[in-house]
Amino acid sequence: MKIVSRTMFHRCRLIVPMLLLGLLLGACNSTQPARVYQNETFAAETPFQYYSSREPDGACEIGKRALLSQGYQIEGTQSLVIRGEKYFQPKLDQATKLTITLVCLPSSLGAVMYANALETQFELKSRGSSAGVSLSGMGSLSLPWSADKDTLVKIGDETITSPEFYQRLFELIKTLDG
Repeated sequence: MKIVSRTMFHRCRLIVPMLLLGLLLGACNSTQPARVYQNETFAAETPFQYYSSREPDGACEIGKRALLSQGYQIEGTQSLVIRGEKYFQPKLDQATKLTITLVCLPSSLGAVMYANALETQFELKSRGSSAGVSLSGMGSLSLPWSADKDTLVKIGDETITSPEFYQRLFELIKTLDG
């Protein structure tokens, strides 16, 4: 009788931790975050558009002037797609690039301007180098090199979805459009 109870005790000692491990792993799998596309709503009302009574070329010219007036560097020569970039340095070892793209298309009112802004974040990474000397029979010697290499490393991109951001942009365009 004692042999049976000892065997059962040893089996329970093995089964209980395995059950707890299984429950723990099951709990980890059930708390995975939702995928980003699952929250995309495709709402009819959007802060990303502005209507102008001008033709698309004229509307994009106003958008270009608005970005230039705020210190954005304009890329490209397309008349209906304007891309402006501006760099910021919030901290000594960080940089942020703000890219605004304006696309002007015909509409029943004249033109509709669509805006998209992307914030790209960079971090300064330092890397030291070393030099090594190897002599046969004596071994090798590695010495630190005095030159450090600093590199900006991209750490993330995010589309700006703040309605207030686009409202400020379109208010500036509206003042120039009038």
